[in-house]
Amino acid sequence: MPSTRDSDLIDQPAIGESLRALARRGEIRRYRRGTLLISEGEHGDAIFLILAGRLRSFSAGAGDREITYGVYGPGEYLGEMSLDGGPRSANVITIEPSVCAVIGRRELQAHIAEHPEFAFELLAKVIRRARAATLSAKQLALNDVYGRLTFLLNSLAQPQADGTRRIDERLTHREMANRLGCSREMVSRLMKDLELGGYVQADAAGSLLSRALPARW
Repeated sequence: MPSTRDSDLIDQPAIGESLRALARRGEIRRYRRGTLLISEGEHGDAIFLILAGRLRSFSAGAGDREITYGVYGPGEYLGEMSLDGGPRSANVITIEPSVCAVIGRRELQAHIAEHPEFAFELLAKVIRRARAATLSAKQLALNDVYGRLTFLLNSLAQPQADGTRRIDERLTHREMANRLGCSREMVSRLMKDLELGGYVQADAAGSLLSRALPARW
């Protein structure tokens, strides 16, 4: 049974109504930053519903090269791709102290039996992530690094009242490179050019896009 503090996390607005009952079935666990929750290739039948913090899904290759598939926060869940009994398709690590409700297959099956509409929500989640993976593959195959960088910046930016757009996430150049499938040096060079051109202003909280990014560089 979740503690009072755990219940506060479950009842927060970021956790949708349909997920609260599921979270209460799970085991609430707290993790330090840098904890590997899921290892690519292993077998597991639990999903991780994020109540606090942020998790990163990624794959690692030779030479310490990584590709980031996504960064997820409260109200998101990971691990559903292995519910078919196959191996985990990616690594998942905490990028800040995090709290998750860990729900096993048995608890998930009981939840679906009581809330059959959740099966459609789960299916929709899998479809959205498959579409995102297809889009990422298309970006890697058809766009150069600058095209992938502008796609990333534009997708993260939120419009402001003054006509600018703001990214409220402080991404390091290494983190951006991991998302784009390129070197940190390439990202640093392109970001410096955009800053010198007056398109991007970085600060402690994130980045400000002062005007539309050029289609080509």
